[in-house]
Amino acid sequence: MSAQLLQLTTTPDLADQVYRALLDAISEGSLAPGQRITQEELAEQLAVSRQPVMQALRLLKKDGFVQDAPGRGLQVTPLDPRWLAQVYEVRGALDTLAVRRAAERRTQLDPALFARGREAVARGDIKAMIDADLAFHSALYQAAGNPLIEQSALLHWQHIRRAMGEALQSSALREPVWDEHEAIAQAVVLGDAERAEALMRRHSDQASAHLAEQLNEAAATNNSVVL
Repeated sequence: MSAQLLQLTTTPDLADQVYRALLDAISEGSLAPGQRITQEELAEQLAVSRQPVMQALRLLKKDGFVQDAPGRGLQVTPLDPRWLAQVYEVRGALDTLAVRRAAERRTQLDPALFARGREAVARGDIKAMIDADLAFHSALYQAAGNPLIEQSALLHWQHIRRAMGEALQSSALREPVWDEHEAIAQAVVLGDAERAEALMRRHSDQASAHLAEQLNEAAATNNSVVL
């Protein structure tokens, strides 16, 4: 006798859609660090009931993106420079390993990756910039030929997205990112593993340093950033 199973739908449920929408807003800075949030206001803005918002907020709290606010309620978790520096340190190690392995294989990345990133910069679309950056790094992880690199790197990618959303508020940082990406990709396709690794290490270190500088500057004038 065959089991009677319900057909699955490929459409994300509403709580998942709310989770993604709120995570995008946190990453882009629309929901700022330290900002108080309520189920009622979010449900009204998203035109949904409170139930999926409550479920999404529970997941966001579990993942460290929202936390209990002083007194009562919830707030967007403040950005912690020390924690983000540790996240970037781990990502940098994985990225340098990925480019070395990709260079050893002389992998050519899709030129559309760079066009997509530069178009996002031209539009000033921070969400699209973050998505394009993830696509570039994911392509490198896949080119490395070791699936554990990508699995490990993506564990903290949501926190990296949020850090990037903060860093990309500075327009001066946007275009150079893709110059650096293209230089890394060129070293990879030429098989120059040493140069690819050095460029990636510098890319990661600079990203971490720029973010720390921005957060420390913000901390001097805004108590919502935790030091």
